[in-house]
Amino acid sequence: MTQVAGQGGATGDTAQANATQSVRALVEEHAGLEARLADPDVHADQALARRLGRRYAELAPVVTTAGELERAEADLADARELAREDPAFGAEAESLETTVGGLRARLRELLVPRDPADGNDVVVEVKSGEGGEESALFAGDLLRMYSRYAEHRGWKVDVLAATESDLGGYKDVTVIVSAPGQDPDGVWAWLKYEGGVHRVQRVPVTESQGRIHTSAAGVLVYPEVDDTAAASVKIDEKDLRVDVFRSSGKGGQGVNTTDSAVRITHLPTGVVVSCQNERSQLQNKARAMEVLRSRLQALKDESDEAAASADRRSQVRTVDRSERVRTYNFPENRISDHRIGYKSHDLDRVLDGDLGSVLDALRAADREERLAEAAQEAGQEGRAR
Repeated sequence: MTQVAGQGGATGDTAQANATQSVRALVEEHAGLEARLADPDVHADQALARRLGRRYAELAPVVTTAGELERAEADLADARELAREDPAFGAEAESLETTVGGLRARLRELLVPRDPADGNDVVVEVKSGEGGEESALFAGDLLRMYSRYAEHRGWKVDVLAATESDLGGYKDVTVIVSAPGQDPDGVWAWLKYEGGVHRVQRVPVTESQGRIHTSAAGVLVYPEVDDTAAASVKIDEKDLRVDVFRSSGKGGQGVNTTDSAVRITHLPTGVVVSCQNERSQLQNKARAMEVLRSRLQALKDESDEAAASADRRSQVRTVDRSERVRTYNFPENRISDHRIGYKSHDLDRVLDGDLGSVLDALRAADREERLAEAAQEAGQEGRAR
């Protein structure tokens, strides 16, 4: 089994031993998943097969990199042995040392604990805030941005509920963004960074003097829970208030003439979810309950994280311009993400769905933070021993 080099001294030895043990366990898990996925009975349960398939795909880079590292380390040992007899092999040994170093670094990065929800689909809520009609129009721009980005990636966007403004924007809108297949980097892995207050600076269509206004819209993103997680979210029927109303969106013949839309209020938390895109009241209620479970699970996860780390950032609950995560400046065609200091002058492209560079920067910053936390934890464990 290959070894992953750590820091020097006793702490490094501990980190290396832990990493080697982790690699061994993950390789064994990968082999076990491969055997399970070869069993036809597993595929009778599509949810189970999808969950196992995503985990198998998630582990594949670790197994591949570990195998490459093991072979490179063996080649390096051979080259060093030959170099003792023939100096001509010294250059090959130096080249292999560089290869081994790169593979070790890559494996250390892969061993950093992932967000367990990275493969999940997501629920996105966009709400207008300060700025009146202009804020609602901007909320519509954000929804279009996410929809176009999803289209570029081959994802599907389903509108669950929406309240439109007079000029065609959105006072609030809730959508589910889902991805096909078993990619371990699902929708949550990319869109989880979008939660918070988004501020826009531009001349509103309602402004007759050409003055630049500032307004804001709030975005809330949380992963859709799978069957296993849903079972852990207990919802008592007596804690729910269910209201039905007439759907105002698309949905086929009769959608606007029957009270098929459903709004569910979870009384203990005040969480409200709606669904109006299905044809029947029962279907809308079932879909709304799925969203409610996801929302309550997200609240629980956030509470747990806050308890473990009081200074951990959380998604903004209010739509206050002062609590912004990103600014969209139209006069300068500039987009700025204030969490990582990202800035670029391609706002038009970003709003058209080209979010890749922004999200890549956020993912890179998150990865660096996770690597630093993992190194710190390894150091603390080494000192404790």
